[in-house]
Amino acid sequence: MGKNLIQQRRGKGSSTFTNLGHKSKGSIKHRRVDKEVINGKIIDIVHCPGHSSPLLQIKYEDNLKEFMLAPSGVKVGDVIEIGKAAKPKKGNTVPLKNIPEGTRIYNIESRPGDGGKFVRSTGATAKIVLKSKDKIVVQLPSKKQKSFNPNCLASIGVVAGGGRTEKPFYKAGKKYHANKAKGKYWPKVSGQAMNAISHPFGGSRSSRKGRPTIAPKHAPPGRKVGMIRPKRTGRKKGRKKR
Repeated sequence: MGKNLIQQRRGKGSSTFTNLGHKSKGSIKHRRVDKEVINGKIIDIVHCPGHSSPLLQIKYEDNLKEFMLAPSGVKVGDVIEIGKAAKPKKGNTVPLKNIPEGTRIYNIESRPGDGGKFVRSTGATAKIVLKSKDKIVVQLPSKKQKSFNPNCLASIGVVAGGGRTEKPFYKAGKKYHANKAKGKYWPKVSGQAMNAISHPFGGSRSSRKGRPTIAPKHAPPGRKVGMIRPKRTGRKKGRKKR
């Protein structure tokens, strides 16, 4: 009897693939304020299993408490600002249009109001390279340049915990629990390395099976693995059109 694929086991929703959300401090999003600027004081620096970087617990002047990603170089008792009139200082959250070129930023919104999607892992930082009236060009940690809406919010600085990736995992169990805390399944095994009973690509006693990775057009859910109905395959033939 065949086994379920990893896609099918994830969709079933068993405890193996369930994210331990009750251990997380909460989602980290930029706060949108109606005022020109609002101040907040750092009252604690906490660890969250669901995030790779430490978190700042902020108490704002309206007594609201929230968490945000911690930049390197801040401490308990420092005051941060959020809003259009906030200064481009370390830890402050400012719209991209009000941040000078060359400034290091992190936790950038993909579109205004989504809370921050880009540059959120430990030690990550981006840089504003070009500003115009309708777009802000930012160089991401991958050296790729991406355009953003000028009204998107971003925080100033570099995400704290930059040395995390330099410490190796000495045991497989440490790696397993680190991934489980973030809801990731580990270790990952390729379909070709499995037995024939476990995966359509498995079997044949070697890693070179020679089986096409293109799923049939009307394949059932248990067979839809590999390249799912690509538009075309192979080399283009014929003369190049001019």
